[in-house]
Amino acid sequence: MTIVKLNCPICGKNFRRDLRHFNENIKLGQRNFCSLGCSAKSRLNRKILICENSSCGKKLERTPSSISRHNYCSHSCAVIVNNIKNPRNLGIVKKCAFCGKDFKSREKYCSRSCKDKGSIIPAEELIFKIRTFVKKNGRIPLKREMVNYHAIRSRFGTWNNAIKAAGFDPNPVMFANKHIASDGHKCDSLAERIIDDWLYARKIEHQRSVPYPQKKQFTCDFVVRDHWIEFFGLYGQHTRYDELWRQKLKLAKKYRLKLTEIYPEDLFTKKRLVAKFSFL
Repeated sequence: MTIVKLNCPICGKNFRRDLRHFNENIKLGQRNFCSLGCSAKSRLNRKILICENSSCGKKLERTPSSISRHNYCSHSCAVIVNNIKNPRNLGIVKKCAFCGKDFKSREKYCSRSCKDKGSIIPAEELIFKIRTFVKKNGRIPLKREMVNYHAIRSRFGTWNNAIKAAGFDPNPVMFANKHIASDGHKCDSLAERIIDDWLYARKIEHQRSVPYPQKKQFTCDFVVRDHWIEFFGLYGQHTRYDELWRQKLKLAKKYRLKLTEIYPEDLFTKKRLVAKFSFL
């Protein structure tokens, strides 16, 4: 068998090919490549470009549709060129708002670390917001009701620590504390109490904790006439709770119950809650 030495037209690598296959490709008008990978690249119709950062000069491949007005091999090269073209971005010297270090930028902080430390809202301000909410609503706020929740976590470590710092007792165990609605109904959570009070304020008669047909161990949060209403507040957060969610949906389907599912994002947007209860 006669072997010929060739150069790959894509990567330039030296490789060997038997003369029979070489001649066959020539007759078919095909080129010889060192591998299937280089053969595939030849069919992509890519163009070889040079990075526009003169200090880089790296080669890069682009398909015709992805070639833009300016082409760089990386985001870093694009930033270098743009900073040279716009020197005003580099000429502003200021002191970091957190550490006092001199740096050139339009930002307030010299680094991400200083930004995280310097942008944390003072503890006194966060405690004041929690106390204001309690005074206005007569209850401890839920995490989703606080706009500054992430700032609270950064400052106090946990949500319960913040509630304690504000002078209140958090609920340490899931469903441990019962909440009494305006009509005297016992609710397992503040969220359920909000729903109960919403119904009571509109004089809508409703029942609490109604057992599912032939399944007394499963109860529905609210029943209004022939409508069953469930608040799935912990969906996606606990495995056991998700299993309970699946079982309740199966029961509702099996007995053809008119089930309305309510989730936290529905509860804390008034328009969405009204839309959920439009059948009432």
